[in-house]
Parts: sequence; structure tokens; C-alpha cells
Amino acid sequence: MHEPPTLPAVLHHHDPADATIEPLFGSRIMREPIPRGFIPQEGIGAKAAAQLIGDELSLDGNPLLNLASFVTTWMEPEADELLAEALDKNYIDQEEYPRTSELERRCVSMIAALFHGDRESVGTSTIGSSEAIHLAGMAMKRRWRAKAEAAGRTPGVPNLVMSSAVHVTWEKFCRYFEVECREVPFEEGRHVLDVDQAIALVDENTIGVVGILGTTFTGQFDPIEQLDAALAAHEEATGIHVPIHVDAASGGFVAPFAHPEVKWDFLLDHVHSINVSGHKYGLVYPGIGWAVWKHEDDLPKELIFTDSYLGAEQSTFDLNFSRSASQIIGQYYNLIRLGFDGYVEIMQNLKAVAAYLKDQIVARGTDITVLSDDVGLPLVSVKLSEDRPFTAHDVAFHLRTRGWIVPAYTLPPAIEDQTALRVVVREGFNRTLADLLIDHLVEVVEELTANPPAKPLPVDSRKNRPC
Repeated sequence: MHEPPTLPAVLHHHDPADATIEPLFGSRIMREPIPRGFIPQEGIGAKAAAQLIGDELSLDGNPLLNLASFVTTWMEPEADELLAEALDKNYIDQEEYPRTSELERRCVSMIAALFHGDRESVGTSTIGSSEAIHLAGMAMKRRWRAKAEAAGRTPGVPNLVMSSAVHVTWEKFCRYFEVECREVPFEEGRHVLDVDQAIALVDENTIGVVGILGTTFTGQFDPIEQLDAALAAHEEATGIHVPIHVDAASGGFVAPFAHPEVKWDFLLDHVHSINVSGHKYGLVYPGIGWAVWKHEDDLPKELIFTDSYLGAEQSTFDLNFSRSASQIIGQYYNLIRLGFDGYVEIMQNLKAVAAYLKDQIVARGTDITVLSDDVGLPLVSVKLSEDRPFTAHDVAFHLRTRGWIVPAYTLPPAIEDQTALRVVVREGFNRTLADLLIDHLVEVVEELTANPPAKPLPVDSRKNRPC
């Protein structure tokens, strides 16, 4: 488990009293600045406030050229209208908004069925996969403790087995809920979970093993079917049933449509829970996620809260309470608007664009090694040859000057001395943009080769984990 980082004295500094913000381009309707870190004594007009904020946001990156994020940046106008109309609906108020609650129930049923669940499957919406991961982790820990106590065994320190490529949320869960984090490191040439090493870390205090359906580093799928078989053999030898949780944040809405041959979901005996982000390849704006359990017994009843706080008795399992109903409605819209075939068409198209981008990068002779696979998320992850007089961070910086947001990041522990670049293919990124990106990438590499930076951007000081 990684050592906790040294925390800064404060997370956000308080602005000094003389710090102000003003219209970026000048304005005829606002002539006086307002304080930046204090609520102004008097308000300003609606048009002035909108222009002030709009001016500042114009300096953000272009979402179309943001190839770092998996998060959806475009929906159809009809969906936009539905989401705007529902912004003022508090999803949690089931008594006041019963149809929204019904749409959530339908989404859970559809997603569970997509993952080969049945009538015994249960689930809930979340703000995103981060919340879903915490819910699934709590359920695994409670089930493990209940089994240990039922067997007359005093529970030890719980542990969770995963690869070093997990999203940082898993490390947060382990730290917040006092679970030992047992990580299987990457190796040169292997960027997915090693099943044998994972099984070697499993013992009677293991609450579960995490399989990733599409790592954020290379987009590859962990060998979840092999992991299931290995855990079955382990159970036969020890009598201990260890569940698998599949972190399908990015791949849950990709694999069923683009890679139906991959076995990873509730068809496997040891897969008991799955999380997926609706705001990634579920094609909904942030933030919406889903947590689904194979059977009702997989979700301990003591974690479900029943209250009548909002006027009628209702049951919930979440970390958050109030939030807008918009994203739930957006998810239901996509599911019925696109249907299974519609998702297949979109994901196959994204897969084809990613394959084209990869092939063109190789064909252009940029001396770049592709890390991602054809079977995985629709992205291209690459690393530079090690003898370059510049780093991946230099390439990312120079691409940014051309408008592209392409992340550079270090790979997980054991191979953290290597850096990579990653291009995520989402709706809106087509072959025309892919050609333009490749042209700019080749230009940047040639420029940096001919004129190496006097001081390449350091790797250690820019270390990050992709999201």
C-alpha cells in the first residue's frame, strides 16, 4: 500500500482582501471590479454576472480536443432539454418525484440485465463510480465479517487484492474503511492483473479481489475469466469463497457492445458486484454511476437505510443524499433512445477510430511504442523510446500549445520510471481529427528532436495518475 502523502497546510488558500476579478475583455455593463475571495457587499446584474463567468470560462480547454477525459461532453439536443427541465428535481425525494424513482429502477434493471444479472440482482444509482466503489467495498467488508462470525472465527484485519493500476478511489476506500490494500505490481510488458500473483495474496481475511475492465493507464481488460477460474480452484482447495468485484467504470458500457466475446460479468460464479460510470461510455454528462450486485444477499441489509424524512418511507443505499434527477433521466434517455444496437454502432465506431489512430501512429514512423490493445477501451496509450532527449511531458506541453489536451503520466509502481501519453476516443473525435492530431504529434516529436529542450520537463515532479 502506498504511503500517505504529506498533506498541504490548507487545500485552498484564502484570497487577500485586495484580490479582485474583472471582465476579461472589458464590459459596458460592469465598470467596477468585485472581490475574488469574498461575497460582494452588493450584487451585480444578471448579464454582468453571466459575462464575468463566461469570460473566465472561455480560458478553459476545448472539450472536443480534451483527449484526456473519459467523461461525456456531448448529448443530443433532446437530451439537453430533458436534463435542463429536471435540474430542479431532487432525485432522493421519491414521494414528490415517483416517476424519477421509477426511471432509476428501470435503469438498474436494464444495466443488471446487460451484465447478465437476473431477477435477484439489485443496484442503485450513484454520483459516479467513486461512490459506487465505496458502496461495493463496504458490502464486501460486511459480507466477509458476517461469514467469519458465522463460522465462529474472530475476523482479522480485512484485505482487498487488486492490481497497482486501480483507480485511486480504491486506495481511498482502503484507507478510509481500514482495509489492507494488497497490490499486484505491473511488470515490463504486462499492464494487467497477474492472476497467479493475485491468488498468492488471498487468505481468509480477503474481502474480495478487484478486476478492472479497462485500466486508465492502457485501457486493457484484466483477465477476469481467468481470475474467476483461479478463485474457483482456490475455493475447492481451501473452502473459502472469495468474491470478485469488477471495476467496470469505463468498460461496462464498452465490452458488451464492442467485445461481446469477453467473459467478465455475472456469468462468472465469483463476480458478485460491478460498478459502471454512466457519465463515461454510458454517454451521459457527469455525474452518474451505477452499482449492481448479482443477488440481493450480496448487499447486506444492515447497509440499507429506511427513513420517512421526506414524507414517505423509502429505502436508500448511498453516501450522498440530495442531487439533481437530471443525470438519471439522461441515462434512461440514452438506454431507450439508442437501444442495444445503437450502443453497438457507437462503440464499434469508436473502436474503429482508435484502431485507425494506432495504425497511423505506427505507420508514420514516430518511434513510439503502443501500449494499448485492440481488445479494451477505445483509446491509444503510447510511450516514447527511452533514448529521447525529451519527455512525454514535453510532448504533452507542446501539443497543448496546438489546442490538444493529451495527458502524460507515469505508469504504476514497479515501472513508474516510464511515462506514457494517452488519447481517449469519445463521440465527436473522428478520423479527420485523428489525422490532425497525428500531424501535430509528428511535428512536435520532430521539433523536439531537432531542438531538444535545455531542461526536459521532469517526470518525478509531474507525477500523476490518469483518471
